[in-house]
Amino acid sequence: MSQNTQRPNPDQLLMQLHLEDKKSLRGKLKVFFGSSAGVGKTYAMLQAAHALKREHVHVLVGVIETHGRSDTESMLQGLPVLPLKQISYRDKSLTEFDIDAALRIHPSVILVDELAHSNVEGCRHKKRWQDVEELLSSGIDVYTTVNVQHIESLNDIVAQITGIKVHETIPDRVFDLADEVLLIDLPPEELLQRLEEGRIYIAEQAKQATKNFFRKGNLIALRELALRRTADRVDAQMQEYRQNQSIDQVWQAHERILVGIGPGRDSENLIRTAARLAYSLKAEWLAVFIDTAAAHEIGVEERKQITELLRLAQSLGAVTANLNGDSVTDTLLEYALSHNVSRIVIGKPTRSLLSRFFKPSVSDQIAKAKSDIDVHIVMKSQYRTEKVKKSVLTSSELSSHFTPQKQRGYLWALVISAITSAVASVLLPYFELANIIMLYLLGVMLISMRYGKGPGIVASLLSVSTFDFFFVPPRLSFSVTDTQYLMTFAIMLSVALVISNLTSILRKQAIIANYREKRSFALYEIGKELASAMTTSHIVEVSIHHVSRMFNSSVAILTPGADEQLQVVHMTGTRKYPDLSQVQLHGVDLGIAQWTYDHQQQAGLGTDTLPSSKILYIPLKAPMRTRGVLAISPGSVQDIFMPEHRQLLDTFAAQIGLALERKHYVEVARDALISMETEHLRNSLLSAISHDLRTPLTSIIGTTSQLKDGIKPGSDEYALVSALHEQAYRMQSLVLNLLDMARLQSGTVKLNSDWHVLEEIVGSAINGLRIALQQHHIIVRPMEAIPLLFVDAVLIERVFSNLLDNACKYSEPGSTIMIAANCDNSQVFISVADEGQGLPPGMQDSIFQKFTRGRSESATPGVGLGLSICKSIIEAHGGRIWAEKNQQQGATFMFSLPLKPQPMLDDLE
Repeated sequence: MSQNTQRPNPDQLLMQLHLEDKKSLRGKLKVFFGSSAGVGKTYAMLQAAHALKREHVHVLVGVIETHGRSDTESMLQGLPVLPLKQISYRDKSLTEFDIDAALRIHPSVILVDELAHSNVEGCRHKKRWQDVEELLSSGIDVYTTVNVQHIESLNDIVAQITGIKVHETIPDRVFDLADEVLLIDLPPEELLQRLEEGRIYIAEQAKQATKNFFRKGNLIALRELALRRTADRVDAQMQEYRQNQSIDQVWQAHERILVGIGPGRDSENLIRTAARLAYSLKAEWLAVFIDTAAAHEIGVEERKQITELLRLAQSLGAVTANLNGDSVTDTLLEYALSHNVSRIVIGKPTRSLLSRFFKPSVSDQIAKAKSDIDVHIVMKSQYRTEKVKKSVLTSSELSSHFTPQKQRGYLWALVISAITSAVASVLLPYFELANIIMLYLLGVMLISMRYGKGPGIVASLLSVSTFDFFFVPPRLSFSVTDTQYLMTFAIMLSVALVISNLTSILRKQAIIANYREKRSFALYEIGKELASAMTTSHIVEVSIHHVSRMFNSSVAILTPGADEQLQVVHMTGTRKYPDLSQVQLHGVDLGIAQWTYDHQQQAGLGTDTLPSSKILYIPLKAPMRTRGVLAISPGSVQDIFMPEHRQLLDTFAAQIGLALERKHYVEVARDALISMETEHLRNSLLSAISHDLRTPLTSIIGTTSQLKDGIKPGSDEYALVSALHEQAYRMQSLVLNLLDMARLQSGTVKLNSDWHVLEEIVGSAINGLRIALQQHHIIVRPMEAIPLLFVDAVLIERVFSNLLDNACKYSEPGSTIMIAANCDNSQVFISVADEGQGLPPGMQDSIFQKFTRGRSESATPGVGLGLSICKSIIEAHGGRIWAEKNQQQGATFMFSLPLKPQPMLDDLE
């Protein structure tokens, strides 16, 4: 079958090329997807890795969770495996995926099992899927596995089915951005058999799993969820392909139902019929209302009914839309083709044969259209149609057809006919009757343009009648002597009616175009002013002005405080918008507004939540979160509840939410910039001061040292000089810390790494602090088993000096300070423990920030830079530093350093 293709849209093609170019720089993500544990995702991933290796592709196993399964472990043989990273957590040594090593090796493809896994505290990212995103951004292809219960949007459904809440999830966007999803499926019976054979869990775990998660009903439901999620992804890919290739032909690979609705109770029957059909076919469905020129003639009650019908469709699971178009049939078919709709449900009215001949119904036009869409025509009930027509004619139709505007139109039709007859009587001696007819047609056109279809038809009839009565022989009589005038009358009446109808249609289209232009201009105005607003008060000021003016309503905007509780932003009128004092909204219910903010759903007037309220509350949603609530009290219900008005109001709310979110991130960026500038100024100032102090301090230390040598120990002079020497030494240590911090923050420090023995570095640090440590017991655990470290010895000695000095400051004289070290295959762990005051509660992490002290009000000397310097030095070496509170007394500061492959003897010479 040939495909009906058109030339692609240039803008879409350019955007597609841009996305493909951006995608080419990223790695490819392949997801092995399953319904539950044990279906064979990891096994299939390892099989794919072996296939790549046979093709000489650089494959690396980053992390594989075998769970003790022998067949999975056997598949690891022959594949290069990345050593796991050892992390100390709560006195335990745990292993995690080493993303830094993976980035250094940079394989073509890396295997990262269990995408939803949560990393141990201390890793770079909290979630493993964040590790995968960094790998992809570095151009590395990733193979990974995930179960359906870990998809965020399905989390509540899985909990409802299994009764177990899964806490490890991945965002849907991560799954949707995968370049390839391979479904690994296994029937529930076979999966349960594997569980009994111990091929999934050990015997005790398997027995417990059978009672809880691994029940047959659960497995069937999860399998259906996995199949549907995969099918939805494939359907989205198919629609994207059709759109990119500009294919108009419908591919009925997935059932999608569309129903068109209009005013009247029969539309409710259509909606319920479409809902039942969608449920029976397990298909998604859409409900649309098409706003044409004719639709603008319906009354307020009918428009309110359309809004209620769209809300009913939403409650039954439909995706609703309000479309604009000149033709119901063309707009409906165009929307159906663009959304790959397989079935259209439409009503068929009971009409006479004559009316069907002159104006075919929408159902007849769709049925005759050449398309691949199945059409379901629902016959309307004769009784119900008549009943609806009667109610419409007795209320809104009569009021809409006989408004003062149209009454003037009928009167002007009579006046124009009289004026035309008077002018024609003057021109009759000079012009033929055929030219006189043109005057009457001109009058019909003018009336139709100004007052619409009804007065235009009346003008047509009056024009034919007056032309026959006053100008066709015998004059002043409706009798006709020449039969040719009968044809003239018929043609004149037909032309007049056609002109009247076409002119009225053009008038309606002009009114609609004017209204749409007004909407577009309103959106442009509010968008332009919100783009320049930089404060919350300015955004609220602009929003209240435009919303209240456009919808003739009283408006208030509520924004959350620091405690996430809403507060009304009051406006008192400004120089630019002095009328704001008249549009303030009183009687705002903070309880309803808070519910709207918390649940991100509309409430109040016209909704299903507290509809008795006279105020409508709309959440101001932004991409990241809800930024506030818009409260609006309309002057009349139709001002906001007509479909096109609601669509415009929702667009206004979205723009206000975006403006508030933009303002929030502008403030965040501004605060970050101020913080960076402050930090830079502080570092520059500290560097300058420390440089100026270093020389005189060195001179003071040298002088006091010479004085001490010339004074007899034990005398008062010796004590004074010793105290001066000690304080100068402490001041020098502070200056060195300031210099180190300034250099580290500036990024100019380069590690002068070489192979060193840890015990020598520790000894050098202790020797440098012999004066401060002479009142404490220093215990150094044996370190013969620690291999050589490839580090900058000067900087690591500085770390030990700061940690030991910190222990001396906060420990009583005579207490013990212990230094210990141990290692594993990848890193060495070093600890400095004291018996001092310990860490204040909650300061295990903040203690390493600059100018942070354990006791803010303390006589202990220091400015809180030592630990911050230690952290910077250790992180520069690729390690990590942390603090723990001892069980009995004191604190332990621990840091880790990576181990490099040990050098050969020749390398050390």
